[in-house]
Amino acid sequence: MEKIYYTYIVASRSHTLYVGMTSGIEVRVAKHKNGTYDGFTKRYQCSRLVWFERYSDPQGAIAREKQLKRWTRAKKIELIERENSTWDDLSEEWGQPMPLYGGV
Repeated sequence: MEKIYYTYIVASRSHTLYVGMTSGIEVRVAKHKNGTYDGFTKRYQCSRLVWFERYSDPQGAIAREKQLKRWTRAKKIELIERENSTWDDLSEEWGQPMPLYGGV
């Protein structure tokens, strides 16, 4: 089974941003949401997944993380709003039961 790596941005309600990289995005986002990921994101309540990209190799995800961390805040906001203009939490329904279709 191929492993997938992610570069992601989580935000607080006031749009404080954090850029990270992980191979387990579901677990990492859950830690941000539960406040069990100590440091910046816990202190500033960055728990809403507002942007992410997938990579097949860790080097690609790490390189993208480093690139984004060098970007200005305005450029990061532009990236987020290009794909998620309403700043929805992209992980909001993760772990929720899937509805059944087809009259089942």
